[in-house]
Amino acid sequence: MKIGIIGAGYIGSALARKWVKLGHQVVLANSRGPDTLKELAAEIGATAGTVEQAAHAGEVVVVTIPQRAVVDLPKDLFKGVPANVVVIDTGNYYPIRDGDIPALTSGQIESAWVGEHLGRPVIKVFNNIYSKSLAEKGAPKGSPGRIALPVSGDPAEARAKVMRLVDELGFDPVDAGGLDESWRHQPGTPAYTKDFDARGLKEALAAAEKSRLPEYRKAADESLKAYFATLPKG
Repeated sequence: MKIGIIGAGYIGSALARKWVKLGHQVVLANSRGPDTLKELAAEIGATAGTVEQAAHAGEVVVVTIPQRAVVDLPKDLFKGVPANVVVIDTGNYYPIRDGDIPALTSGQIESAWVGEHLGRPVIKVFNNIYSKSLAEKGAPKGSPGRIALPVSGDPAEARAKVMRLVDELGFDPVDAGGLDESWRHQPGTPAYTKDFDARGLKEALAAAEKSRLPEYRKAADESLKAYFATLPKG
């Protein structure tokens, strides 16, 4: 399969490494241009490209950038990209990192907002797992305790295609419904960054309460703030 990845951070690079090892062709891009990715791409076995090249790379495009950066992507990024190309959003909204995004603080579902800006429906996945777990904890199908990942989005055929990719990467895919249900694995919710197996994940998704989304986000934001405080200054 040909896959484009926009964003070469922890999640993007982890996905690129795993997909190349599985035999897929990956075009990796970031906001600074392909020259800044040549070394990483060569190490992984991917191709460094522009965001436009990644968007037009093939059957699946992954957008894995900070929420604030979505609005900086080219407005016509997906112009001419066939409608059957699946767009994956791995992003999360953290006000301390991304600043105030009024639509999100007012309650719009994060990936619905991303889809509006991209002008394409998106599938939300890989947002609730740490990059280290994504890179290191995949396991063969049927393994006891295999980590499960929720997959939300529309249409159902696109969701099913992404679920097959999740399984191939070494994780149990859990159908979490349409994009209007993706709030169940936004930051701070019971399903977020817990490395549950399929049963545990389904229980955590069901336990999420929409009325508590501001509370979930605040807790996640405070956790990230505490992490930032441990980083070296300057």
